[in-house]
Amino acid sequence: MIKAVIFDLDNTLLRSDKSLSAYSWGVLERCRERGILVLAASARPERTIREFGIFGEFDALVTLNGARVVLPGRVLLNGISEETGRAILSRLIRVPGAVVSVEMSGGIFASAPIPEWNAGVFGGFPALPEGELYKILVSNIDETDVQAAMTADTYYTAVEGGRIFQFMSREATKWNGVREMLAAFGIVPEETAYFGDDWDDIGPVKNCGLGVAMENAIPEVKAVADAVAGPCDRDGAARFVEENIL
Repeated sequence: MIKAVIFDLDNTLLRSDKSLSAYSWGVLERCRERGILVLAASARPERTIREFGIFGEFDALVTLNGARVVLPGRVLLNGISEETGRAILSRLIRVPGAVVSVEMSGGIFASAPIPEWNAGVFGGFPALPEGELYKILVSNIDETDVQAAMTADTYYTAVEGGRIFQFMSREATKWNGVREMLAAFGIVPEETAYFGDDWDDIGPVKNCGLGVAMENAIPEVKAVADAVAGPCDRDGAARFVEENIL
């Protein structure tokens, strides 16, 4: 029996234009009526999820790949320590042309303007803006320089075709965040369905009771999935829930 459904957002529950259809809204509501928890796990920060107007639709959320887990009445943090952050940044800022940004509790700050992220420009790296550090991102850099900036307690994944690299705590994974989120509700992964499409979804898709890859997912996600849903632009996740869970 499925007690919770968990959705990645971009290119999974959301369409490629970042919208959530009326049909999908209705399926989420029917889940709640059946007593099924509706949860999300995203690489996005909380503020951009709120901008979509969907934040309140979830009983709990994993955000920032697991660096911040938002539960009813409390938040769990799996960020990067200030000491580690300074160590990474001190190496990255020495790379000619590298554009560095940090995802903080107070927003995102970058070494150069990034209009599409609405990032504040910060000229003080390797010092940090005030607040909790969740993630470090860098572009205009090659993998050799990224590897040289690594520390023992961080890991990175490449995103957007290898153009952007992100550093996070080893504890900040979607799978760890999903486990923390489920434990808060007394639900085990075997009672959960997870929907995803990208690298950071592999752990939850593989380890939840029902792991579902989107038709538009990368091959590595499909390889570990129990089933494949239709594409995100045809509300594939919601249709799978309606046809197989409700």
